[in-house]
Amino acid sequence: MSLSKHHSIVIGDFYLKKVIVSVINDLATDQRVHKACLSLEKSGFKVLLVGRVLKNSPQMPSLTYNYHRMRLIFTKGPLFYAEYNIRLFLFLLFRKADLLLSNDLDTLLANYLISKIKGVKVLFDSHEYFTETPELTNRKTVQKIWKTIEKWIVPKLSEMITVNESIADLFRNEYHIKVHVIRNIPMRYKQNSTFTKAEANLPADKKILILQGAGINVQRGAEELVEAMTYLSDCFLLVIGGGDVLEQLKKIVHKHHLENNTRFLPRMPYQQMMNFTRLADIGITLDKDTNLNYRFSLPNKLFDYIHVNVPVLASPLPEIKKIIDTYQTGSFIVNHKPETIARSIRAMVDDKVMMEQWKSNCKLASETLCWEQEEKLLLNIYAGYC
Repeated sequence: MSLSKHHSIVIGDFYLKKVIVSVINDLATDQRVHKACLSLEKSGFKVLLVGRVLKNSPQMPSLTYNYHRMRLIFTKGPLFYAEYNIRLFLFLLFRKADLLLSNDLDTLLANYLISKIKGVKVLFDSHEYFTETPELTNRKTVQKIWKTIEKWIVPKLSEMITVNESIADLFRNEYHIKVHVIRNIPMRYKQNSTFTKAEANLPADKKILILQGAGINVQRGAEELVEAMTYLSDCFLLVIGGGDVLEQLKKIVHKHHLENNTRFLPRMPYQQMMNFTRLADIGITLDKDTNLNYRFSLPNKLFDYIHVNVPVLASPLPEIKKIIDTYQTGSFIVNHKPETIARSIRAMVDDKVMMEQWKSNCKLASETLCWEQEEKLLLNIYAGYC
Protein backbone atom coordinates (compact mmCIF):
# COMPACT_ATOMS: atom_id res chain seq x y z
CA MET A 1 0.00 0.00 0.00
CA SER A 2 2.76 2.41 0.98
CA LEU A 3 4.74 1.45 -2.13
CA SER A 4 1.77 2.32 -4.34
CA LYS A 5 1.41 5.65 -2.55
CA HIS A 6 5.11 6.35 -3.07
CA HIS A 7 4.83 5.63 -6.78
CA SER A 8 1.89 7.99 -7.17
CA ILE A 9 3.89 10.79 -5.57
CA VAL A 10 6.84 10.19 -7.89
CA ILE A 11 4.59 10.12 -10.93
CA GLY A 12 2.84 13.25 -9.67
CA ASP A 13 6.16 15.04 -9.22
CA PHE A 14 7.26 13.96 -12.69
CA TYR A 15 4.41 15.90 -14.22
CA LEU A 16 4.78 18.97 -12.02
CA LYS A 17 6.42 21.95 -13.68
CA LYS A 18 9.73 22.82 -12.07
CA VAL A 19 10.78 26.29 -10.96
CA ILE A 20 14.22 27.30 -9.68
CA VAL A 21 14.11 30.34 -7.42
CA SER A 22 17.41 32.15 -6.83
CA VAL A 23 18.41 34.79 -4.31
CA ILE A 24 21.84 35.93 -3.16
CA ASN A 25 21.26 35.70 0.62
CA ASP A 26 21.45 32.65 2.90
CA LEU A 27 17.68 31.94 2.66
CA ALA A 28 17.19 31.51 6.41
CA THR A 29 15.15 34.64 7.17
CA ASP A 30 13.97 35.90 3.76
CA GLN A 31 10.21 35.95 4.25
CA ARG A 32 9.39 37.39 0.82
CA VAL A 33 11.19 34.60 -0.98
CA HIS A 34 9.72 31.97 1.35
CA LYS A 35 6.18 33.19 0.71
CA ALA A 36 6.86 33.27 -3.04
CA CYS A 37 7.98 29.64 -2.90
CA LEU A 38 4.83 28.62 -1.04
CA SER A 39 2.72 30.46 -3.63
CA LEU A 40 4.57 28.69 -6.44
CA GLU A 41 3.74 25.37 -4.78
CA LYS A 42 0.09 26.40 -4.63
CA SER A 43 0.33 27.18 -8.34
CA GLY A 44 1.43 23.62 -9.06
CA PHE A 45 5.21 24.04 -9.31
CA LYS A 46 7.88 21.84 -7.82
CA VAL A 47 10.19 24.39 -6.18
CA LEU A 48 13.95 24.45 -5.77
CA LEU A 49 15.31 27.50 -3.92
CA VAL A 50 18.98 28.43 -4.42
CA GLY A 51 21.08 30.76 -2.27
CA ARG A 52 24.35 30.71 -0.38
CA VAL A 53 25.55 29.72 3.07
CA LEU A 54 27.90 31.63 5.37
CA LYS A 55 29.82 30.51 8.46
CA ASN A 56 27.28 32.20 10.72
CA SER A 57 24.16 31.34 8.71
CA PRO A 58 21.28 30.05 10.86
CA GLN A 59 20.05 26.53 10.28
CA MET A 60 17.26 26.29 7.75
CA PRO A 61 13.78 25.64 9.12
CA SER A 62 11.70 22.69 7.98
CA LEU A 63 10.34 23.52 4.52
CA THR A 64 7.87 21.94 2.12
CA TYR A 65 10.13 22.66 -0.87
CA ASN A 66 13.76 21.82 -1.69
CA TYR A 67 16.65 24.23 -1.31
CA HIS A 68 20.35 24.40 -2.08
CA ARG A 69 22.84 26.76 -0.42
CA MET A 70 26.17 27.28 -2.17
CA ARG A 71 29.32 27.76 -0.12
CA LEU A 72 31.35 30.50 -1.81
CA ILE A 73 35.01 31.47 -1.52
CA PHE A 74 34.28 35.21 -1.45
CA THR A 75 31.70 36.84 0.84
CA LYS A 76 31.67 40.45 -0.36
CA GLY A 77 32.83 42.81 -3.05
CA PRO A 78 33.05 42.38 -6.85
CA LEU A 79 34.61 38.91 -6.65
CA PHE A 80 31.71 37.71 -4.50
CA TYR A 81 29.09 38.88 -7.01
CA ALA A 82 31.10 37.45 -9.90
CA GLU A 83 31.59 34.10 -8.17
CA TYR A 84 27.93 33.87 -7.17
CA ASN A 85 26.69 34.51 -10.72
CA ILE A 86 29.18 32.08 -12.27
CA ARG A 87 28.25 29.39 -9.76
CA LEU A 88 24.55 30.10 -10.22
CA PHE A 89 24.94 29.98 -14.02
CA LEU A 90 26.61 26.56 -13.85
CA PHE A 91 24.05 25.30 -11.34
CA LEU A 92 21.15 26.34 -13.56
CA LEU A 93 22.84 25.06 -16.71
CA PHE A 94 22.72 21.45 -15.53
CA ARG A 95 19.25 21.45 -14.01
CA LYS A 96 15.90 21.20 -15.71
CA ALA A 97 13.40 23.97 -15.08
CA ASP A 98 10.25 25.30 -16.70
CA LEU A 99 10.56 28.69 -14.99
CA LEU A 100 13.36 30.71 -13.41
CA LEU A 101 12.45 33.20 -10.67
CA SER A 102 15.23 35.74 -10.20
CA ASN A 103 15.13 37.75 -6.99
CA ASP A 104 16.90 41.11 -7.31
CA LEU A 105 19.31 42.41 -9.90
CA ASP A 106 22.29 40.56 -8.41
CA THR A 107 20.85 37.21 -9.58
CA LEU A 108 19.36 38.37 -12.88
CA LEU A 109 22.39 38.04 -15.19
CA ALA A 110 22.85 34.30 -14.63
CA ASN A 111 19.11 33.65 -14.86
CA TYR A 112 18.71 35.66 -18.05
CA LEU A 113 21.64 33.98 -19.81
CA ILE A 114 20.29 30.53 -18.94
CA SER A 115 16.81 31.54 -20.10
CA LYS A 116 18.25 32.41 -23.50
CA ILE A 117 20.48 29.32 -23.79
CA LYS A 118 17.79 26.85 -22.69
CA GLY A 119 14.65 28.63 -23.85
CA VAL A 120 13.24 28.84 -20.33
CA LYS A 121 10.95 31.62 -19.12
CA VAL A 122 12.41 34.00 -16.52
CA LEU A 123 10.48 36.17 -14.07
CA PHE A 124 12.30 39.01 -12.28
CA ASP A 125 11.26 40.10 -8.77
CA SER A 126 13.05 43.29 -7.71
CA HIS A 127 12.86 43.67 -3.93
CA GLU A 128 14.39 47.15 -4.07
CA TYR A 129 15.68 49.75 -6.51
CA PHE A 130 19.06 48.06 -6.53
CA THR A 131 21.10 50.52 -8.58
CA GLU A 132 20.28 53.34 -6.15
CA THR A 133 21.20 51.61 -2.89
CA PRO A 134 23.70 53.53 -0.72
CA GLU A 135 26.25 50.76 -1.30
CA LEU A 136 26.29 51.76 -4.99
CA THR A 137 25.52 55.48 -5.10
CA ASN A 138 28.94 56.29 -3.63
CA ARG A 139 30.76 53.87 -5.97
CA LYS A 140 30.02 55.20 -9.43
CA THR A 141 31.99 52.62 -11.40
CA VAL A 142 30.32 49.70 -9.65
CA GLN A 143 26.93 51.43 -9.96
CA LYS A 144 27.50 51.87 -13.70
CA ILE A 145 28.22 48.14 -14.12
CA TRP A 146 24.97 47.13 -12.40
CA LYS A 147 23.01 49.78 -14.31
CA THR A 148 24.42 48.45 -17.56
CA ILE A 149 23.24 44.94 -16.67
CA GLU A 150 19.81 46.32 -15.76
CA LYS A 151 19.52 48.36 -18.98
CA TRP A 152 20.55 45.38 -21.08
CA ILE A 153 18.17 42.81 -19.57
CA VAL A 154 15.08 44.50 -18.12
CA PRO A 155 13.75 45.99 -21.39
CA LYS A 156 13.86 42.48 -22.89
CA LEU A 157 11.53 41.08 -20.21
CA SER A 158 7.81 40.85 -20.87
CA GLU A 159 6.95 41.64 -17.24
CA MET A 160 8.46 41.85 -13.78
CA ILE A 161 7.47 42.19 -10.12
CA THR A 162 8.50 44.75 -7.50
CA VAL A 163 7.54 45.83 -3.99
CA ASN A 164 5.61 49.09 -4.34
CA GLU A 165 4.11 51.52 -6.85
CA SER A 166 6.89 54.11 -6.57
CA ILE A 167 9.60 51.65 -7.61
CA ALA A 168 7.24 50.12 -10.19
CA ASP A 169 6.82 53.55 -11.78
CA LEU A 170 10.60 53.99 -12.01
CA PHE A 171 10.88 50.75 -14.00
CA ARG A 172 7.79 51.51 -16.10
CA ASN A 173 9.02 54.97 -17.03
CA GLU A 174 12.55 53.88 -17.87
CA TYR A 175 11.93 50.54 -19.61
CA HIS A 176 8.27 50.65 -20.65
CA ILE A 177 7.49 47.15 -19.42
CA LYS A 178 4.64 45.67 -17.42
CA VAL A 179 5.41 45.83 -13.69
CA HIS A 180 3.31 44.07 -11.06
CA VAL A 181 3.35 45.23 -7.43
CA ILE A 182 3.50 42.63 -4.66
CA ARG A 183 4.19 44.25 -1.31
CA ASN A 184 6.28 42.72 1.49
CA ILE A 185 3.30 41.95 3.70
CA PRO A 186 3.26 39.15 6.29
CA MET A 187 0.68 36.45 6.76
CA ARG A 188 -1.93 37.18 9.40
CA TYR A 189 -0.25 36.87 12.78
CA LYS A 190 -1.65 34.06 14.88
CA GLN A 191 -0.83 34.77 18.49
CA ASN A 192 -0.24 31.35 19.96
CA SER A 193 2.63 32.40 22.20
CA THR A 194 2.48 33.25 25.91
CA PHE A 195 6.01 34.69 25.73
CA THR A 196 6.25 37.46 28.33
CA LYS A 197 8.53 40.42 29.01
CA ALA A 198 10.01 38.51 31.93
CA GLU A 199 10.83 35.51 29.73
CA ALA A 200 12.31 37.87 27.14
CA ASN A 201 14.41 39.48 29.90
CA LEU A 202 12.87 42.88 29.15
CA PRO A 203 12.29 45.43 31.93
CA ALA A 204 8.70 45.61 33.12
CA ASP A 205 9.02 49.26 34.16
CA LYS A 206 10.22 50.66 30.82
CA LYS A 207 8.60 51.33 27.47
CA ILE A 208 9.97 48.91 24.89
CA LEU A 209 11.12 50.26 21.53
CA ILE A 210 12.01 47.84 18.76
CA LEU A 211 14.06 48.09 15.58
CA GLN A 212 14.12 44.80 13.69
CA GLY A 213 15.04 43.42 10.29
CA ALA A 214 17.75 41.86 8.16
CA GLY A 215 18.95 45.21 6.73
CA ILE A 216 19.96 47.39 9.67
CA ASN A 217 22.37 49.32 7.49
CA VAL A 218 23.86 52.78 7.06
CA GLN A 219 21.55 55.71 6.34
CA ARG A 220 18.57 53.99 7.94
CA GLY A 221 18.50 56.12 11.09
CA ALA A 222 19.72 53.45 13.49
CA GLU A 223 22.73 55.44 14.72
CA GLU A 224 20.58 58.45 15.64
CA LEU A 225 17.99 56.19 17.27
CA VAL A 226 20.60 54.68 19.58
CA GLU A 227 21.93 58.16 20.44
CA ALA A 228 18.33 59.22 21.19
CA MET A 229 18.33 56.70 24.03
CA THR A 230 20.55 59.09 26.02
CA TYR A 231 17.38 61.20 26.46
CA LEU A 232 15.04 58.29 27.25
CA SER A 233 15.98 56.74 30.56
CA ASP A 234 12.50 55.22 30.97
CA CYS A 235 12.65 53.43 27.61
CA PHE A 236 14.45 50.28 26.46
CA LEU A 237 15.62 49.73 22.87
CA LEU A 238 15.65 46.21 21.44
CA VAL A 239 17.51 45.77 18.14
CA ILE A 240 16.92 42.44 16.40
CA GLY A 241 18.57 41.36 13.17
CA GLY A 242 21.64 41.92 11.06
CA GLY A 243 23.23 44.65 9.00
CA ASP A 244 26.41 46.56 8.27
CA VAL A 245 25.91 49.22 10.93
CA LEU A 246 25.54 46.94 13.98
CA GLU A 247 29.15 47.22 15.14
CA GLN A 248 28.93 51.01 14.99
CA LEU A 249 25.70 50.89 17.02
CA LYS A 250 27.41 48.82 19.69
CA LYS A 251 30.23 51.39 19.87
CA ILE A 252 27.65 54.18 20.37
CA VAL A 253 26.06 52.17 23.17
CA HIS A 254 29.43 51.74 24.85
CA LYS A 255 30.39 55.41 24.35
CA HIS A 256 27.18 56.70 25.97
CA HIS A 257 26.94 53.95 28.62
CA LEU A 258 23.59 52.74 27.29
CA GLU A 259 24.08 49.06 28.13
CA ASN A 260 21.21 49.15 30.62
CA ASN A 261 18.60 50.35 28.15
CA THR A 262 19.76 48.89 24.82
CA ARG A 263 20.10 45.28 23.73
CA PHE A 264 21.09 43.56 20.48
CA LEU A 265 19.75 40.18 19.42
CA PRO A 266 20.92 38.32 16.30
CA ARG A 267 18.80 37.23 13.36
CA MET A 268 16.31 34.60 14.40
CA PRO A 269 13.42 32.62 12.90
CA TYR A 270 10.52 34.85 11.92
CA GLN A 271 8.01 33.58 14.48
CA GLN A 272 10.54 33.95 17.28
CA MET A 273 11.28 37.52 16.17
CA MET A 274 7.56 38.29 16.13
CA ASN A 275 7.22 36.98 19.68
CA PHE A 276 9.67 39.70 20.73
CA THR A 277 8.09 42.31 18.45
CA ARG A 278 4.64 41.90 19.99
CA LEU A 279 6.07 42.89 23.41
CA ALA A 280 7.11 46.34 22.14
CA ASP A 281 5.30 49.63 22.72
CA ILE A 282 6.64 51.35 19.60
CA GLY A 283 8.09 49.94 16.38
CA ILE A 284 10.75 52.04 14.66
CA THR A 285 11.58 52.52 10.96
CA LEU A 286 13.72 55.57 10.18
CA ASP A 287 15.12 55.22 6.65
CA LYS A 288 16.67 58.43 5.33
CA ASP A 289 15.85 60.14 2.05
CA THR A 290 19.45 59.91 0.87
CA ASN A 291 18.93 57.74 -2.21
CA LEU A 292 16.04 56.61 -4.42
CA ASN A 293 16.04 53.11 -2.95
CA TYR A 294 15.44 54.38 0.60
CA ARG A 295 13.15 57.21 -0.51
CA PHE A 296 10.76 54.68 -1.97
CA SER A 297 11.30 51.93 0.60
CA LEU A 298 8.38 50.02 2.09
CA PRO A 299 10.11 47.82 4.67
CA ASN A 300 8.76 44.52 5.96
CA LYS A 301 9.12 45.74 9.52
CA LEU A 302 6.37 48.33 9.03
CA PHE A 303 3.84 45.56 8.39
CA ASP A 304 5.32 43.33 11.10
CA TYR A 305 4.68 46.07 13.68
CA ILE A 306 1.13 46.59 12.43
CA HIS A 307 0.36 42.86 12.61
CA VAL A 308 1.15 42.70 16.32
CA ASN A 309 -0.67 45.98 17.10
CA VAL A 310 2.50 47.99 17.78
CA PRO A 311 2.22 51.70 16.88
CA VAL A 312 4.91 52.89 14.46
CA LEU A 313 7.33 55.82 14.55
CA ALA A 314 8.66 56.40 11.05
CA SER A 315 10.40 58.82 8.76
CA PRO A 316 7.81 60.36 6.39
CA LEU A 317 8.97 58.67 3.19
CA PRO A 318 6.26 58.46 0.49
CA GLU A 319 5.34 54.77 0.59
CA ILE A 320 5.62 54.48 4.38
CA LYS A 321 3.66 57.70 4.91
CA LYS A 322 0.93 56.44 2.59
CA ILE A 323 0.37 53.36 4.77
CA ILE A 324 0.55 55.13 8.14
CA ASP A 325 -1.68 58.01 7.03
CA THR A 326 -4.23 55.72 5.39
CA TYR A 327 -4.59 53.42 8.39
CA GLN A 328 -3.59 55.87 11.16
CA THR A 329 -1.13 53.47 12.78
CA GLY A 330 1.51 55.82 14.15
CA SER A 331 3.51 59.03 13.93
CA PHE A 332 6.50 60.57 12.15
CA ILE A 333 9.80 62.22 12.98
CA VAL A 334 10.51 65.66 11.47
CA ASN A 335 14.28 65.12 11.20
CA HIS A 336 16.94 62.63 12.24
CA LYS A 337 18.51 64.56 15.12
CA PRO A 338 18.73 62.26 18.17
CA GLU A 339 16.97 64.80 20.40
CA THR A 340 14.14 65.15 17.84
CA ILE A 341 13.70 61.38 17.68
CA ALA A 342 13.63 61.28 21.48
CA ARG A 343 10.95 64.00 21.58
CA SER A 344 8.86 62.10 19.04
CA ILE A 345 9.09 58.92 21.11
CA ARG A 346 8.25 60.84 24.28
CA ALA A 347 5.20 62.44 22.65
CA MET A 348 3.92 59.02 21.59
CA VAL A 349 4.35 57.20 24.90
CA ASP A 350 2.90 60.11 26.88
CA ASP A 351 -0.28 60.21 24.78
CA LYS A 352 -1.99 57.14 26.22
CA VAL A 353 -5.29 57.78 24.45
CA MET A 354 -3.66 58.03 21.06
CA MET A 355 -1.50 54.98 21.73
CA GLU A 356 -4.62 52.90 22.33
CA GLN A 357 -6.21 54.29 19.18
CA TRP A 358 -3.13 53.44 17.11
CA LYS A 359 -3.13 49.91 18.51
CA SER A 360 -6.78 49.50 17.60
CA ASN A 361 -6.12 50.87 14.12
CA CYS A 362 -3.23 48.43 13.66
CA LYS A 363 -5.56 45.55 14.40
CA LEU A 364 -8.03 46.75 11.77
CA ALA A 365 -5.28 47.44 9.22
CA SER A 366 -3.79 43.96 9.60
CA GLU A 367 -7.02 42.44 8.27
CA THR A 368 -6.41 44.17 4.93
CA LEU A 369 -2.61 44.45 4.89
CA CYS A 370 -1.99 40.70 4.96
CA TRP A 371 -0.38 38.13 2.69
CA GLU A 372 -3.66 36.27 2.38
CA GLN A 373 -4.93 39.26 0.34
CA GLU A 374 -1.66 40.14 -1.41
CA GLU A 375 -1.03 36.54 -2.48
CA LYS A 376 -4.13 36.56 -4.68
CA LEU A 377 -2.33 39.00 -7.00
CA LEU A 378 0.79 36.84 -7.05
CA LEU A 379 -1.12 33.65 -7.83
CA ASN A 380 -2.66 35.41 -10.83
CA ILE A 381 0.84 36.25 -12.11
CA TYR A 382 2.13 32.70 -11.59
CA ALA A 383 -0.94 31.30 -13.36
CA GLY A 384 0.49 32.71 -16.58
CA TYR A 385 3.51 30.39 -16.27
CA CYS A 386 1.71 27.16 -15.36
